[in-house]
Amino acid sequence: MISILVVIADQAAKWWVRSNMQLGETLPVWSGHLQFTYYENSGAAFSSFQGYGKYFAIIAVLFVAAIFYYRRKGELRGTVLEAASGFLVGGALGNAIDRVIYHQVTDFLVFGSRGGILNLADLAINAGGLLVLVHLLKGPLKRVILKR
Repeated sequence: MISILVVIADQAAKWWVRSNMQLGETLPVWSGHLQFTYYENSGAAFSSFQGYGKYFAIIAVLFVAAIFYYRRKGELRGTVLEAASGFLVGGALGNAIDRVIYHQVTDFLVFGSRGGILNLADLAINAGGLLVLVHLLKGPLKRVILKR
């Protein structure tokens, strides 16, 4: 369910940006904290590997297939891992859709004055990664807290 909501929100936001902004245009949203800047990225994170986006679409599909495989085997159990996999799948699919249809990814979110340009799919991937980290640290942190 999380993955479906992520894809819908991501694609709707990107559609709005493509429909209402000119490439390179910036709209201040929250002074000093958040602005929308319309950018098309044909590469990967931080605009690396420009022009190789189609390969990242293939990698995203393989990644999603792996997540479904491990979920089906029952290896991604628990609230945290299920939420993490939902965010990761939704984010991967959101950007893969852009790569397949537009041959590039629409980015528009700029946080602060020195950050990169992201989209909602990127934020979902970061949230999923953070939740995986929380899951991995849950056991060691619990042991440290219980020793006190």
